[in-house]
Amino acid sequence: MKVLIVGASGVIGSAVHAHLGKRHEVLTAGRNSGQFRVDITDDESVRRLFAEASANGPLDAIVSTVGNLHFGPITDMTAAQFDIGLQNKLLGQVRLALHGQHVLKDGGSITLTAGILSREPIRAGANASAVNAALEGFARGAAIDLPRGLRINVISPTVLTESLADYGDFMPGMEGVPAARVALAYQRSVEGGQTGRTYFVE
Repeated sequence: MKVLIVGASGVIGSAVHAHLGKRHEVLTAGRNSGQFRVDITDDESVRRLFAEASANGPLDAIVSTVGNLHFGPITDMTAAQFDIGLQNKLLGQVRLALHGQHVLKDGGSITLTAGILSREPIRAGANASAVNAALEGFARGAAIDLPRGLRINVISPTVLTESLADYGDFMPGMEGVPAARVALAYQRSVEGGQTGRTYFVE
């Protein structure tokens, strides 16, 4: 398979790249690194990414491990701050799906990334909870409409073991999971037959 990973330089993206790269041809994209550059908040940038990535033929799979969020108490949050997660992690990944479907082979797949805060909220995490839940809902709805046997799924991991030093204090009592184990869920999405699913990794 030819798999495009958007966000391949991040902790999850690097683990997914390492795992899928043993089995498939992997192309990489990111804002500041990778074979291709992309700004997921810009339609023209995303169109250009897919035109370049599919120049030698359609893709079998698109994997997104990108997206920024706003963390802060709801008592001080502004609509503009809340919009950060909507425009970046939510609409950015939706944009990848909307444009990316047209460069996939029949039966190809799209895999997006949410996170545990959709079901286990934390203090100052309302934006993340809303965005992650919306991504899961988008995949369920989009799965009904996608033509040509195309599939779409979401991976929703808990906090990564590699990130506990940075984020563990915000998630008291939550046990981390290694990025290498999270990468297995992306393999299930890319190589399996399910669609409209959220794969939880805890």
